[in-house]
Amino acid sequence: MIDQARTGVARPSAAFLLSHPAHFIALGFGTGLAPAAPGTIGTLLAFPLYAAMGGWLSPIGILALLPALFALGAWACGRTGRALGAPDHSGMNWDEIVAFLLVLVFTPPGLAWHAAAFCAFRLFDIVKPPPIRYLDRTVKGGFGVMLDDLLAAFYALLLLAGAKMVLG
Repeated sequence: MIDQARTGVARPSAAFLLSHPAHFIALGFGTGLAPAAPGTIGTLLAFPLYAAMGGWLSPIGILALLPALFALGAWACGRTGRALGAPDHSGMNWDEIVAFLLVLVFTPPGLAWHAAAFCAFRLFDIVKPPPIRYLDRTVKGGFGVMLDDLLAAFYALLLLAGAKMVLG
């Protein structure tokens, strides 16, 4: 790990990423090591993951798999956050990946819809409107890390549903 002296929080290294399966998962298969915007990079990773999963599973199958991915993330982010000394370290982006996979299940096909879904999810994940900010501050551990992104996904889906109703 590096960068601890400057920020007070350890920045994970490739060695840390590979030192335990939980770290590899929580850090989004390495995307969480990005020096800038690791949450955005993790969200982008959901696109090829969704496409790959779609080769084996229907959207309903992907939806059925998401609770297991959420539980896996709660464990991995909890363990990795403790190891990093930061319960919701910015490099942990499995929460963004899983939440955005949920958004993609319900997003209409097409580049414009996917771009809108991405922007809406990132907006709600960053701004954290109520009750997301409250839950982000009060629900601790890996479950809390995963929960706030799930709510951001819900808000993004509400926005997309409204746009779909208006645009047809």
